[in-house]
Amino acid sequence: MAGLGDFPVAGVLRADDFARAAKFYTEVLGLKANVSADVPTREGFFVAGDGTMVSIYERPGMPAPENTTLGFGVPADKFDEVVADLRAKGVTFEEYDIPEIGLKTVNGVASVGESKAVWFKDTEGNILNVGSM
Repeated sequence: MAGLGDFPVAGVLRADDFARAAKFYTEVLGLKANVSADVPTREGFFVAGDGTMVSIYERPGMPAPENTTLGFGVPADKFDEVVADLRAKGVTFEEYDIPEIGLKTVNGVASVGESKAVWFKDTEGNILNVGSM
């Protein structure tokens, strides 16, 4: 029997307002909505690169997690372009200074060796990450 590593995986996020989240994931992040007619309108899948997906469901009142819930990996030579595009669309990056793990952001960007990363919240308070690969 094959292990789960042989099958697709999707991140699952909660939203207070599905329509608001769907607009953010499609218009700001550029994912493609993949909502089936037999799925309630308050939940759906959003397709990213290489067939990966994010499932979002509406659950008003459930608090957003306080940790990173979803990470996007972008090629190192595209990182600055992606960050600039997100800023232009109104995304505000989180600032962190966590000396015990050696993480400090400057203007929202953390540099660890040759890698860079940013963190931001979606419209529902979920913390997302973009990191260079």
